[in-house]
Amino acid sequence: MFSGGQKGDKPSTHCLTSLSVLRLNDGGETMTHKTHRAFGCYGIATIDQRLIVIRKNGGPYIHRFDLPGGSLDGPEPLEHDVLREFSEETGLTATIDRQLGATSFVYPWQYERWTINQHICVFYALTLTGGQLASSVPQFTGQDSLGACALPLAKLTWENASPLVMFAKDYLQTGTPNLSTQTFNDWTVLKEVPTP
Repeated sequence: MFSGGQKGDKPSTHCLTSLSVLRLNDGGETMTHKTHRAFGCYGIATIDQRLIVIRKNGGPYIHRFDLPGGSLDGPEPLEHDVLREFSEETGLTATIDRQLGATSFVYPWQYERWTINQHICVFYALTLTGGQLASSVPQFTGQDSLGACALPLAKLTWENASPLVMFAKDYLQTGTPNLSTQTFNDWTVLKEVPTP
């Protein structure tokens, strides 16, 4: 999945200034890559100290555990987006405790004409108010969740989870959101569903 380190280690990251084109080393040469940008709002909530995650069914995090959330639906307020997406993807309802802030994750990804993805995320701490955790959810155009589960933090690793989940894991363990942009030299799109 990433270069260097031991299995389970965090990929090496560094902060970048905002760039429309990211330069990465490609076989000894520096190449210029076009950057695709995705934007979404994501909710962090727990059940009995287990993080609520979804089983992702699309994009660069397919077959990984991901945070519930996603893109805005038209001119939708951010707060509405995170609560709507959270409910659609998990079967649960929640309220917002607070916005934790925004950051982005940058990594190689072959998508249409782009070779780099910058995923810009706004994170919210949520409190559950109702519903039932849905292991499968209704499918519709734009739905990229196969269902939700609540997993112990120890079961969530760089091998089976998205950078968003690892952000949430770090936040829950430290109490402080790391809002530095994280850039990965490598990103593996999984071919099969992870086992927690």
